[in-house]
Amino acid sequence: MTVLSRENLNNMECTGKPTISLLGIPFDEKSSFLKGCAKAPPMIRESLFSFGTNTTAGNGIDISGEIVVDRGDFSIPGLDSIDNIITGFLRRGERVLVMGGDHSITYPIVRSHAAFFKSFDILHIDAHPDLYDELLGDRYSHACPFARIMEEKLTSRLVQAGVRTLNTHQREQAERFGVEILPMKHFSPKAVPAFSNPVYISIDLDGIDPAFAPGVSHHEPGGLTSREVIDIVSDIRVPVIGGDIVEFNPDRDQNGITSALAAKLVKEVLSKMVENGC
Repeated sequence: MTVLSRENLNNMECTGKPTISLLGIPFDEKSSFLKGCAKAPPMIRESLFSFGTNTTAGNGIDISGEIVVDRGDFSIPGLDSIDNIITGFLRRGERVLVMGGDHSITYPIVRSHAAFFKSFDILHIDAHPDLYDELLGDRYSHACPFARIMEEKLTSRLVQAGVRTLNTHQREQAERFGVEILPMKHFSPKAVPAFSNPVYISIDLDGIDPAFAPGVSHHEPGGLTSREVIDIVSDIRVPVIGGDIVEFNPDRDQNGITSALAAKLVKEVLSKMVENGC
């Protein structure tokens, strides 16, 4: 299959080894503070395919030599339409990495995966736990996706790294749902537990310190370094069934720093899906 080429969804064919589809969902209607994340997917692609770098990840896997296909962007009228898009890929045996968009898209993406995978865990990297029951009257805000995921028991385990804005309500929510939050104080990538189930990875770029990722809507100092996030991903030893990279806001980026980091993380997650199986 042509690697990282844009193909029509209707032309997809299943092979013995699952195709990994890279796609963008340029949606930021559920952002509570600033818009701009809908502009992210084309900017990430520009960095990913830049002549200033190459397509080899840190584990030595060149994603241009594997079964990764860029499916382009899918404009959506609302969150409900995401289910059909993701289900279409999964039904054909595809695995999917999504570039957002705001973090609200994670809930319908995970809901689609839960229909195909009996048991899987979620590794969530973020400055915020996104466990609000509602925010500004919206239960589907980008601050709420993991409350919906845990309410519906869509995952076996939720592990969160990078969180440094845990207020009383969200602490109560985490206790209610049994969420494992790794505190940033004295954080080490080695603190991330080993997973026994396959993993879905959700990376909110504001989980990374704004010194490394200024192009986000919510600047929260004291976060993870880019190296720490890469190490967390590289240490995963179980199959990675899918993932999303969200909340990059190009309007706030500086000299392409955040788009380059987002592209790097796309490479790292894709190569981990290839390396570990999916």
